[in-house]
Amino acid sequence: MKTSKDRILTTHAGSLPRTDKLAELLIKRDNDVPVDEAELQREIEKATDWVVEKQLGSGIDVGNDGEEARVGFQTYVSVRLSGWGGVSERLGMTDIVKFPKYGELLRSRLARPGELTAKLFNCAQCQQAVRYQPDLSDVKLEMDSFRKSLDRSEQKFEETFVTAASPGIITTTFLRDENNPDYSTDKEYVYGVAEEMKKEYDYIVSQGHLLQLDAPDLAMERAFMFQERPLQEFLDRIELHIDALNMALADIPPEKVRLHVCFGNWDGPHIDDVDLEPLLPIIYKAKVGAFSMAFANPRHQADWKIIKKNPIPDDKLLIAGVIDVTTNYLEHPEVVADRIELFADVMGDRERVIAGTDCGFSTVAGYTMVAEDVVWAKMKVLSEGAEIASRRLWG
Repeated sequence: MKTSKDRILTTHAGSLPRTDKLAELLIKRDNDVPVDEAELQREIEKATDWVVEKQLGSGIDVGNDGEEARVGFQTYVSVRLSGWGGVSERLGMTDIVKFPKYGELLRSRLARPGELTAKLFNCAQCQQAVRYQPDLSDVKLEMDSFRKSLDRSEQKFEETFVTAASPGIITTTFLRDENNPDYSTDKEYVYGVAEEMKKEYDYIVSQGHLLQLDAPDLAMERAFMFQERPLQEFLDRIELHIDALNMALADIPPEKVRLHVCFGNWDGPHIDDVDLEPLLPIIYKAKVGAFSMAFANPRHQADWKIIKKNPIPDDKLLIAGVIDVTTNYLEHPEVVADRIELFADVMGDRERVIAGTDCGFSTVAGYTMVAEDVVWAKMKVLSEGAEIASRRLWG
């Protein structure tokens, strides 16, 4: 994994806008509506070409395929893993309960009556042992599409990364059926998923990409699955998630892995977001080379103080979220530069800071908060802010 040796490198958290046609096809497939698979693949390849060029044109150094082939950052595994059935009944966000008018506003923006939406709170349950596709067909097709897009581009990234859902976020999204004959406990389920997802993680790295593990469960699920339980139960659960994650990473060098931790990327009050401080000793046990965290949104702009008090291990990098992905307000480059400089000071080493975004811009197809043209403007501002910060930090 490259460091910011001569200047501040730029990256982002993974998901990028999809074309309307691609989103429509992905959502249909997610709802078991037959689609033309050849047409879907053509749309994926067109969209991947597009996001590769848009990232490079925006000055992004460490880029990806935008997750164009996936209906959701974690829900895509419904196709790649088997063992599903029924419907999970996930608890909703407490923001909607405590701010019902916000809930009304949110629902009015998400979909029109009768319109198909991607599954998020109503994904399938795990009703038997999970098994990854024996031939790895979907991840191979996705990596092949990305490689072709990279080869077609005249410009090149400094490095590339590919995201994958962590065992923790999979098991808190696709809940275990209590009558599952293969997993009598959530612990067994988490380790079972880790064992199978290891195949995807290993393959991504074998193709020359950094692996980014998306693990919002390590913070976000406190206000979802564990909203009615003691904090210690949540901490015990994420300890399990980190242990399972490390098991799945057994054959991958830490410097090939980034871990994304966040509180969820909706533009709500986030009133019950868990305090970051008790999480860090657990998160720092992850055998990864970099931590990607959210610091640009209003609820977590002061979390740098917690990082300074609980330093990131010396052998790890920080991908600092300096761009908010839930608002169409466009950050000023000077603001971005100030944030980057702040984290260079917090880390005590400018080379261990990479400038990034708080989360993905299009984590689930159809759920959009930032307009597509604003997304690319924000990416450009990210690069401009990094250039300003680099001049100040390197002289």
